[in-house]
Amino acid sequence: MLQLGTPFSNTATRVLMCGGGELGKEVVIELQRLGAEVIVVDRYPNAPGMQVADRSHTISMLDGEALRRVIEAEKPNLIVPEIEAIATDTLVELEAEGFKVVPTARAAQLTMNREGIRRLAAEELSIPTSPYRFAETYEEYKAAVDVVGIPCVVKPIMSSSGKGQSTIKNADDVEAAWSYAQEGGRAGKGKVIVEGFVDFDYEITLLTVRHDSRTSFCEPIGHIQVGGDYRQSWQPQEMSESALATSREIAEKVTAALGGHGIFGVELFIKGDQVYFSEVSPRPHDTGMVTMISQDLSEFALHARAILGLPIPNIHFHGPSASSVILVEGESNQVRFGNLQQVLAEPNTELRLFGKPEASGQRRMGVVLARDNTVQEAKEKAIRGSTSVNVEL
Repeated sequence: MLQLGTPFSNTATRVLMCGGGELGKEVVIELQRLGAEVIVVDRYPNAPGMQVADRSHTISMLDGEALRRVIEAEKPNLIVPEIEAIATDTLVELEAEGFKVVPTARAAQLTMNREGIRRLAAEELSIPTSPYRFAETYEEYKAAVDVVGIPCVVKPIMSSSGKGQSTIKNADDVEAAWSYAQEGGRAGKGKVIVEGFVDFDYEITLLTVRHDSRTSFCEPIGHIQVGGDYRQSWQPQEMSESALATSREIAEKVTAALGGHGIFGVELFIKGDQVYFSEVSPRPHDTGMVTMISQDLSEFALHARAILGLPIPNIHFHGPSASSVILVEGESNQVRFGNLQQVLAEPNTELRLFGKPEASGQRRMGVVLARDNTVQEAKEKAIRGSTSVNVEL
């Protein structure tokens, strides 16, 4: 019989979060609601998840020795990666030594690296994807562009939130795209993926939950990205029954291959009834923040239940919903948000300010959530709210 302990006691169920951004913060809160003792580790102090955790550590997440020291000292029951840029080789070693990594160390390792997950989907599972080539040198990269063709997209194999990603529209863009990809990789310079364009109608995130020997799905999420970084999302994305059924088949196939329990954000391109695999995150997905208003159990609550071994008998969808990010541009460690009364004056509207300690460049600092009679009305309400926020640096 499953038992959960008492925090700060010998019976505590200790969960160590590797990463404490806005998504990790929500997972921490949901875990604590179920009585877990939560430790957050991240590369900078006062990360959002650290602000609500029971305790925290600040280290380089790519420093395997530092990560090992923290984990051996904390002795967590569960290690939960929340970001891509982690010393995954160390997680593999620790898992072999008896630590439990969510969903698995292999899943964290494969999905941190675009090469690993793309080869798994396309070459091992025979799932349709966009055409692609990998390149480690500039010469290999130019050859890859020639094979894939222009236009195409170039991404570091290890990056997130669109960092290092650009589109080659003509031959003049080739050199600049390579340089930008080398600057944007989470682990420094290195290999890139060159992807051909898929002629798609729209893209979705299909939140897929592996739990209690079962797989469940949330309603499909549509979204808008700018430079690979999410700006708005909505639920449900309208799609045919055939495309939805195929999407669920692909998501179940990929997540079963990765194994373990938890929520997975499976990204797919849809063209009519044809579905192409794009990427998967073995953790809550940024576009899934809309579930904080659209469902009785958000993606964070679902993740917490699944990784703790608790059942998820149903997921109740409240109705058409949307999210729109509050994007801050500039440099400041004293960001202030105003005009919030107007944002929250509309019915069925919610606000999340992430509490990030500073803005640097262009950074997502909050999100407005809205529910309405139709998806379009929900989107308009969410965008109205996010653009009404007055940001002072």
